[in-house]
Amino acid sequence: MNKGELVKAMADKAGLTIKEAGVAYDAFVEVVTDAMKKGEKVQLVGFGTFEVREKAAREGINPQTKEKVSIPASKAPALKFGKAYKDLFN
Repeated sequence: MNKGELVKAMADKAGLTIKEAGVAYDAFVEVVTDAMKKGEKVQLVGFGTFEVREKAAREGINPQTKEKVSIPASKAPALKFGKAYKDLFN
């Protein structure tokens, strides 16, 4: 499912026009992104938690030269699904 198909499905489920559902989708993505940029978690009970995880600096190996390479610390967005949501698939 791509963005267009998702927006259409949202419009059908919520009784909205495709344009209104598109605006709602864009607003949701923007709000979650802004919160995560501020370091906040976004918890959707029954679905999951959007958060930014810190990755520590580490040493890696370049597979072509076998040379050791320093990989700097970084941050990465993550979605941890809730137990109730995961249980729907088992």
